[in-house]
Amino acid sequence: MLYVLEANPRASRTVPFVSKATGTPLAKAAALVMTGSSIADLRASGVLKATGDGGVLDLDAPIAVKEAVLPFKRFRTDEGSVVDTLLGPEMRSTGEVMGYDVDFPRAFAKSQAAAFGGLPTSGAAFVSVADRDKRQIVFPIKRLKELGFTVLATEGTASVLRRNGIDVTTVRKHSTGRGPDGEPTIVDLITEGKVDLVMNSPSGQGARADGYEIRAATTAADKPIVTTVQQLAAAVQGIEAVLEGPFEVSSLQEHDARAAAR
Repeated sequence: MLYVLEANPRASRTVPFVSKATGTPLAKAAALVMTGSSIADLRASGVLKATGDGGVLDLDAPIAVKEAVLPFKRFRTDEGSVVDTLLGPEMRSTGEVMGYDVDFPRAFAKSQAAAFGGLPTSGAAFVSVADRDKRQIVFPIKRLKELGFTVLATEGTASVLRRNGIDVTTVRKHSTGRGPDGEPTIVDLITEGKVDLVMNSPSGQGARADGYEIRAATTAADKPIVTTVQQLAAAVQGIEAVLEGPFEVSSLQEHDARAAAR
């Protein structure tokens, strides 16, 4: 048997995002419907488009990317440590931004610039991922290497990358401590500002503890961090878009005008 525990009629902040992305004022239309207007009335008055529901766009329509703003650096645990950047069921976002452009790489890069200050275009990229992700990172990391990045990795990930022809520098895990000759751990390198991009997808108890230290150090150093292979692929595309040249910034109205002129 199915029980309804709560009915919560509200519009989340996704609604204005979708409205901007599609040019359909969903909240306004919904409010007018609740006051007695019909869909036909809204089409006739121009509030809604003459046909369709705004969910089907032309194939050459601009791409909109929504990025949550997650200010992990502002928060601390009871012990004073930076909170973990791994996401769970809790609401941690304090806002969101929209990246809007003619294709996904540019739109994604814009969303990162608006939310976190942008993606790096050079420097050192560190990668340490769970076994399930090791094969999937090969092509994105290979592309980063081709773009001129120095690739750093812990032993297991470095071994996989080398077997796939990627030149990589092995660095020590935080849990192993500094080397006999003072070789720094990855956390040391991040803290010293020698890492510009971090990719970490942890698994297992020991790996999770190491991963927390890596992610906390990255957050404290105000460097971009990626925790899924899907986001890594998107970030690499975004970096390529940034390297191709400066962004062109247009208002949504300008985008809509160009779309109407096509």
